[in-house]
Amino acid sequence: MHIPDGYLSPSTCAVLYSGAGVGWYAALRRVKRTLNARMVPLIAVFAAFSFLIMMFNLPLPGGTTGHALGVTIAAVVLGPSGAILAVSIAIVIQALFFGDGGITTLGANCFNMAVVGSLVAYFTYRLMAAGAALLSRRRVAAAAVAGYLAVNASALLTAVEFGIQPLFFHDANGVPLYAPYSLRVAVPAMMIGHLAVAGVAEALITAGLVGYLQSADPALLRATAGLAGTPDALQPAPLRSLRRLWITVALLLLLTPLGILAAGTAWGEWSAAELSRNEGRAQIEASSLNQTPPTPAPAGLRRLSTVWTAPIPAYAPPFVKSPSFGYLLSAMFGVGCVIASSLVVQGYLRRKTAAGSPP
Repeated sequence: MHIPDGYLSPSTCAVLYSGAGVGWYAALRRVKRTLNARMVPLIAVFAAFSFLIMMFNLPLPGGTTGHALGVTIAAVVLGPSGAILAVSIAIVIQALFFGDGGITTLGANCFNMAVVGSLVAYFTYRLMAAGAALLSRRRVAAAAVAGYLAVNASALLTAVEFGIQPLFFHDANGVPLYAPYSLRVAVPAMMIGHLAVAGVAEALITAGLVGYLQSADPALLRATAGLAGTPDALQPAPLRSLRRLWITVALLLLLTPLGILAAGTAWGEWSAAELSRNEGRAQIEASSLNQTPPTPAPAGLRRLSTVWTAPIPAYAPPFVKSPSFGYLLSAMFGVGCVIASSLVVQGYLRRKTAAGSPP
């Protein structure tokens, strides 16, 4: 679901950067009212969780792979604004350091997964759980449905963005310049796997975590509960709650080598070289409703695909021979980036508070 550089036209990227920008601005304005140094780690822990959960590739029908997003549990605990920021942080780190998603398409990926995913997850959860007690099993069911719909809404948007490229952006002979497959191919190719597997994974993960928090730390669910007497804004988490959350992230980090067991590339994330060479083209064709991929790769795709070269492409440090160990090191580096960023922001907020001008 991470759109690489070259698959969307510059104008499409600009529009989606604008959409993501509106989401970021609204989220920052809302969170800023209650943002303080004790709250930053709560956003950071869900950014780290989202980053890690997206490293667990799942085999999808057609020989491709997909993944859950971790956006729904973030929306359930943090609300839509906190979730938008947390998931966006994860996506930025993925793109900058690992080439998982492009730089020109960063706005599209954040809009699809962070902004739309968070909003769909939050409002579905609130609608289905309306009036339910904090410990009600209906909240677990609501979280599951919210997770399923959020992932599939993000996937559908991604498929549409892929599918409109040949319609609007082609050369004089009708040859696509960017993503080569039409809506007729892109929508079913993306949605079959996400409806059948990735959405179910997000639903199960979110339901399991909400059920766990109901018994272990229900205070983390109060901000979005919509119940009388509960806060309607993100609140700082107690140290004990943060410790539990970081332990969960640490355990997930140790399991990340399992994320490369699923073979295959996610649909629509092939490099220009993969589209152009004979090896692997049969798999691309099979996963694209038997539509032959173009050769060579579309001209615009080839041009934009070189905009950014990630220092650790595909989560594979060049100095590490073991793929599993390299994947684990990449996970540690990504989580380290989240923690370092949160410490910088915490330090800034503490200095602002000490200076007598709280944000």
